[in-house]
Amino acid sequence: MEKFIVGNKKLTLEDLINVTRNNYQVEISEEAYEKIDKARSLVDCYVKNKKVSYGITTGFGKFCDTVISEEETGTLQKNLIMSHACGVGNPLSIEIARGIMLLRIINMSKGHSGVRRIIINTLVDMLNKGVTPFIPEKGSLGASGDLAPLSHMVLVMLGLGQAYYNDILMSGKDAMEKAGIKIIDKLSSKEGLALINGTQVMTSIGAHVTYDAINLMKHLDLAGALTMESQNGITCAFDHRIHEIRGHKGQIDTAQNFRNILLESKNTTKQGEIRVQDPYVFRCIPQIHGASKDALQYIKHKIEIEMNAVTDNPIIFSDTDDVISGGNFHGQPMALPFDFLGIAISEMANVSERRIERLVNPALNNGLPAFLVNGGGVNSGFMIVQYSAASLVSENKVLAHPASVDSIPSSANQEDHVSMGTIAARKAGEILKNARNVIAMELLAGAQGIDLRKTQNKLGRGTKKVYEEIRKIVSYYDKDRVMNLDINAIEELIKTNKIIEIVEKEIGELN
Repeated sequence: MEKFIVGNKKLTLEDLINVTRNNYQVEISEEAYEKIDKARSLVDCYVKNKKVSYGITTGFGKFCDTVISEEETGTLQKNLIMSHACGVGNPLSIEIARGIMLLRIINMSKGHSGVRRIIINTLVDMLNKGVTPFIPEKGSLGASGDLAPLSHMVLVMLGLGQAYYNDILMSGKDAMEKAGIKIIDKLSSKEGLALINGTQVMTSIGAHVTYDAINLMKHLDLAGALTMESQNGITCAFDHRIHEIRGHKGQIDTAQNFRNILLESKNTTKQGEIRVQDPYVFRCIPQIHGASKDALQYIKHKIEIEMNAVTDNPIIFSDTDDVISGGNFHGQPMALPFDFLGIAISEMANVSERRIERLVNPALNNGLPAFLVNGGGVNSGFMIVQYSAASLVSENKVLAHPASVDSIPSSANQEDHVSMGTIAARKAGEILKNARNVIAMELLAGAQGIDLRKTQNKLGRGTKKVYEEIRKIVSYYDKDRVMNLDINAIEELIKTNKIIEIVEKEIGELN
């Protein structure tokens, strides 16, 4: 069975997905265990010697000046989890919850958290044996860590809360018993805080959205290329020399993609053959698509830093016997990228919807029938497809408003600036869903345009494969039918990445 060993290498975005979606097993290396034990020894020393240290021998937040006795430290940690489990709303998906557990394991295995082995081993067992906490999606300010949602993760470790086992929701106690995992009877000093003080919720959400957005970006290139074929688009704008003298990697890569996808096409044209130039949504594809690609790569880089970071408080430095209270739990370094993520994905849908409009509008579509259907009047064709796309794009514009520009003080103003990074990540997820539907609509409309021109045999090497995969599951639209069934089918096809796999076998890897 495939596995990921914590402590042997840095976690990549692809590693995260392998654990959360492909069920790779997780193990802890001996080197990581040594660091864990060393940090724990220092925590025990602080408690034994009654040294005042935030979160170890004191209360939390505004109660940081309240000293806690050794006898009460265990009660303090359990009370912390129960009182902080204030999440509301729908549950996060199982894959995102699995990502949260993995990222918390990574954080605590660095040897700066001060937890016992049993804490990390319990989370590892939950991942490997399929116990997934029910974690409500709302309730985090994205500073002081993702306190509320992470508390719901910890409840299950204590035999409380709810969890999924074999995809069935049940009590946390029952899920742990069915999986054969021993419940933690009592949290020790620092452990409750170590489990919930971090950015793992926003990071898991944002990481999954970013991974899917990178793949959706490839579908956007394929959709744009198919639309260009239906409109006899001019390929001169993809000449490598244009993009190299500007220098942006995403732009250069996108132009290369289109040259490869459209290779051998007899539908596309050169400037002056039919018209002198194309509108921006064709001519500026490398610049528009490429900008979102560059944004996604930047965001991926920031995510991979955060996935391997220590976001605890206080932080244990066992080599120097120091315990320092800082602010690594603050989500601002991820809040801004996740707001950027929402904007980048929103723009993907924007340009796709504008190409749909050019396909359905008889004043713009270069001779195709109005709304891509014969017998217009009796048939409405793709008229309302564009309405629906416009609605989704408009919704995205609202959702793309940055969450990180807001802050509401908490804990009696002790925590007086918060990131709202978890909201930013969640919003990006909603924008992604909308964008995926818009791009599904463009793929359908592009294939319809090809059929109406009867130029299937003139498609490029890449677009031919795209067209064939669409037509395997959605037939030509000869008269009105329930359109959302077609849209849903193509959206599901996008989720599988099957089109990308087939195209890449034909023309090589897409950038």
